[in-house]
Amino acid sequence: MTKPLSTVLCPLLVVLFSATPPAPAQKPDYRQLEARWFRNVRQLTSVEMGLDKAGEAYFSPDMKRISFQAYPKGGHDYQIYVMNIDGTGLKMVSTGKGATTCSFFSPDGKRLIFASNHLDPRPVAAPKAIKKAASKAGKHDYRWSFYPGMDIFEYTFATGKLRRIVAAPGYDAECAFSPDGKLIVFSSMRDGDQEIYICNADGSNQRRITRVKGYDGGPFFAPDGKHIVYRSDRHGNGNMQIFVNNLQGTAEKALTDASCLHWCPYWHPSGKWLIYTKGIHYTDRRPEYDLYLLKADGSEEHRVTFDPAFDGLPVFSPDGKKLMWTSKRNGLKSSQVFIADFLGLSPEGKLLVTDQ
Repeated sequence: MTKPLSTVLCPLLVVLFSATPPAPAQKPDYRQLEARWFRNVRQLTSVEMGLDKAGEAYFSPDMKRISFQAYPKGGHDYQIYVMNIDGTGLKMVSTGKGATTCSFFSPDGKRLIFASNHLDPRPVAAPKAIKKAASKAGKHDYRWSFYPGMDIFEYTFATGKLRRIVAAPGYDAECAFSPDGKLIVFSSMRDGDQEIYICNADGSNQRRITRVKGYDGGPFFAPDGKHIVYRSDRHGNGNMQIFVNNLQGTAEKALTDASCLHWCPYWHPSGKWLIYTKGIHYTDRRPEYDLYLLKADGSEEHRVTFDPAFDGLPVFSPDGKKLMWTSKRNGLKSSQVFIADFLGLSPEGKLLVTDQ
């Protein structure tokens, strides 16, 4: 006898509707994604050290010390500090007056250069063109301070003496030594537009490298000493891009060209890669800042950090085995300096991680 269709279907329907639906695919945990690139993350600076916020740290050549900028407790301007890599020996080397930025060790580790306006504390000059363009486009511009009284100073560790080596009307800052210690590259507003300059280590023979309208800043020499990298806002929309050039300024090349912020590039010691900060607008809030690896010819890029909090201002140790950067991860209310063992590249610049 043939069973009614309802009798046949009911058990099947019970099975279908009682079956557990497949679980939705879960996104990889950001810690797992980052673990491919670095490990042993630790925080180097803290408010417990009397530093309300800290960042932009650089290694000494022997990797035993770091320099960085920080707000002293209750302060409202950055001062320059040095500290042993184990967190001991914290010392302010700037005057404690005015504002400072962008410290960098000499290749022999005996000196430190940085910018300060303690001799000329005029009010800050805002990058009006960038702000205006960003506002018109409905974007959140990246804001920073251009003090017209900023000059570049040299601090000698043996004597504790500070002397001014670059002084010109307008902002002079964002400085770094060449690998042989004979030259300094820096950014200046002395000619009305912010441009890249190179001078001898004593401040003599200052010469302009970039000559195209638009903000140019944050320069660093390549490990071979023959090239420089910097960021530029040539389109005037706040979305800075990364450029490389020779020391004569005649071989400029854009490595990025995307509608988001490209900031603070820094060379891997192999010279084959750069690491930088990208700020992407996923919502109407501020951009999400993360670290990215970029091949030195601009042909390949890999995301390195995935934490929802701010990650920026990355640098490699001289041997390429450490990564140091500024972050607000772990629920921090203010940025601090972090360090980790870097796994993504060999010292020779071979890529050891894939995005898969």
